[in-house]
Amino acid sequence: MFYSHLLQIVNPATAAVSSTTDTIKNLATQAVAASQIIVPKQDSLSLLDLIIKGGYIMIPMGILSVLTIYFFFERYLTISKASKLDKNFMNSIKDFIHNGNLEAAKSLCKNTVSPAARMIEKGVSRIGKPIKEIEEAMESVGKLEINRLEKNLSVLSLIGRIGPIFGFIGTIAGVIKIFYDISLTDNISIGVISTGLYQKMITSASGLVVGLLAFIGFYILNSMLDKTINKMESASVEFIDILHEPTK
Repeated sequence: MFYSHLLQIVNPATAAVSSTTDTIKNLATQAVAASQIIVPKQDSLSLLDLIIKGGYIMIPMGILSVLTIYFFFERYLTISKASKLDKNFMNSIKDFIHNGNLEAAKSLCKNTVSPAARMIEKGVSRIGKPIKEIEEAMESVGKLEINRLEKNLSVLSLIGRIGPIFGFIGTIAGVIKIFYDISLTDNISIGVISTGLYQKMITSASGLVVGLLAFIGFYILNSMLDKTINKMESASVEFIDILHEPTK
C-alpha cells in the first residue's frame, strides 16, 4: 500500500522531470539548428553592379572609355596601313627615272597607297626644276600626310588627362553623399556610409583605368607614327639621291 502511494508520488515528479528534460533537449536542438543555419552570403558584385553603384558620373566615364577604344583602333589601323611600303618600290622608281619613264613612275606612286608614295609622286612631278624646289614640294606633302596620320591622337591625349579628373569629381560626390546620409540618420554605421564609399572608390578606380588606357594607346600610336615618319624621310632622302645620280 505504501509502495503504491510512493509510486503515485514519484511518477508525477519523474514525468515532470522527464518533460522538463525533453523541453531542454528540444530547445538545445533548436538552438543548435539555429546556429547551424547558413546565412546566405551575397555573391560577388558583377561589373554592371559596380558601374551602377558608381552613380551618374559613370556615364561620362563610359563615354570616354568608348571613345578611347574607338580612336585607338581607328588610328592603329590607319597608321599600320600607312607604314607599309614595298621594299622594291624605290628600286622601281630609280629604274623608271634613269630610263626617263616618268609616267610609269607616277603611275606606280598612284597605285601605291602610302604617304611615302604620295611624297615621291610630288617629287617626280617636279623633276626638271631646281632640287630645292623639289625638296620643298615633297616636304609640304609630307607635312600634310603627317597631319592626317595625327588626326584624333589629341583626343586620346585629352582623355588621358581628364579621365582621372572625372574620377576625382566622383570621389568628391561620394564624400558629399556620405556626410549627407549621416546628417539625415545621425548615424555613422557602415551601412549608412557604404553607398558613398562605393561611389567614391568606383569612380576613382574608373577614372584611373580610363586615363591609363588612353595614355598607353596614345604612346603606342605615337611610336608607330614615329616609325612611319622615319620611313617617309628615308624615302625622300633616297629620292633626292636618285636625282643627283647621273643618268645612264
